[in-house]
Amino acid sequence: MYPTPQDPVLPAASNPFARGYDNLHIERLLLITYEDDCPPCFRPVHDSQAHLPDDELQLFPCLFNDDFALISEGQFIPEELDERCQSIGLVRQVIYAVMGEMLNERHHVGDLYSLEAAQAMVHRLSFETGHYSRALEISTAHLPEEAMLYLEGWISHSAPRQTGLLFELFAVPDCCVGCKLIGTPWTDENLLNIEGQSYSRLRQEKFDAGTPEALVNVLYLAALADVRLLIFDPDATVLDGLAIFDE
Repeated sequence: MYPTPQDPVLPAASNPFARGYDNLHIERLLLITYEDDCPPCFRPVHDSQAHLPDDELQLFPCLFNDDFALISEGQFIPEELDERCQSIGLVRQVIYAVMGEMLNERHHVGDLYSLEAAQAMVHRLSFETGHYSRALEISTAHLPEEAMLYLEGWISHSAPRQTGLLFELFAVPDCCVGCKLIGTPWTDENLLNIEGQSYSRLRQEKFDAGTPEALVNVLYLAALADVRLLIFDPDATVLDGLAIFDE
């Protein structure tokens, strides 16, 4: 379902344009076991012990709370930190968790057991997704006839046409229509920073200018996923999860 003009916010899982992860990073976590009837938990090591290598963390007793853990054997722990940790456990494994974001939502991508393996995963994911997935070609079946006539009218001249609405239209050989999206992602935070207005205001301006609602919805979803170039091609495949108007 598309967002309405009054409620343009859409969860990441509902956006078929979403591809890859932003802000991929690695977090070193300690897998800790404690009381017999409690499942293992994961905690980052406190900043004061972040310099410790893995072999001085793994299989060592620790103190921990909801926010961090401290190795208690062979390490000095200031009294104020000791008082904040009410639980005692044993570090069973050092985990390198790969974390990322998709449409500003935090995601746990996977766990590795060495920094080198985690760095290799981040490198592979950064190369094959994220910034390298900002151009898409989708079927014109995702637009009704009204929207296609609108696009064809705008590109009737040979030069690219600027709409003044943060997208630019251009003709592509073989009856395709291209759209360059400007100022992505179209989140309130980003648009307020570069345009001084929220997405709701931009959305209303598109309607006021006569832009068909179906096109506004598709462009919004694409721009929210940081797509920069969107091609509408009658011979392209349909995008799973995106509304279809005509085959």
